Amino acid sequence: MKAIKFQQSLFIPTTLLLVVVAWLVLFWWEQSPYSHYILHGPAAHGMHHQVVSSAVILYLLGWMLMCIAMMLPTTLPLIQIVYRISSGHSDRWLLISILIAGYLLVWLVFGIVAHIGQWLITQNLFGYEFMSNKTWLLSAGLLIMAGVFQFSSLKYKCLDKCRTPLSFVMGYWQGRHHYRQAWLLGLHHGIYCVGCCWALMLLMFAVGTGSVFWMLLLGAIMAVEKNVSWGNKIAKPVGVIFLMWGCGLAVNNSFLV
Repeated sequence: MKAIKFQQSLFIPTTLLLVVVAWLVLFWWEQSPYSHYILHGPAAHGMHHQVVSSAVILYLLGWMLMCIAMMLPTTLPLIQIVYRISSGHSDRWLLISILIAGYLLVWLVFGIVAHIGQWLITQNLFGYEFMSNKTWLLSAGLLIMAGVFQFSSLKYKCLDKCRTPLSFVMGYWQGRHHYRQAWLLGLHHGIYCVGCCWALMLLMFAVGTGSVFWMLLLGAIMAVEKNVSWGNKIAKPVGVIFLMWGCGLAVNNSFLV
């Protein structure tokens, strides 16, 4: 019994330590000469000729660190529930690790698709000389898209799933195959999490994924939306801000052309 209580007392500090380490590494990375490997905003468009090289590994490593720092705290209530209901398992930490791995895998796949999409756009659209000074279109487009998505029914459907982790766990945690259940729970929760947060995460490509300030701000918005009792009420006001920002950016740059 004492061992179980000791493990429980270590659970939250260990998870938070992982998140803090991710933030610290990202902050160091942002200040280092290698910051361009996590910088994918408009300022980094000229670097994407490295897409088929070892640099891809560093890009994806930066993306995963960002997901750990930004998204893992938002899913802590789900992890806590699984940790409690698996109290009778000697391999409880392994189950939690499998759950987190499945969750992060979904975000990794999303990141790969997003990086490829951005590379295709910048190479095939902004690669032309007459478009080289119009990279602001990507930022404005992402801001407007994120603003519109904040009002969508899909946003709220996925957000409702993320905001009720207990019912979500009870729907997937059944039977004896606990490794498989932990894996599927992580995957499915990751899918719903991407479903409600993908547009906000894509904003990192508008402001630069290497910006710790923007990571903190967007991570805080997603954490409030998912975990605070009144969090779902901020989605539309946030959407209005992004719409105004995106439209203002488009209008301002249109006059400068």
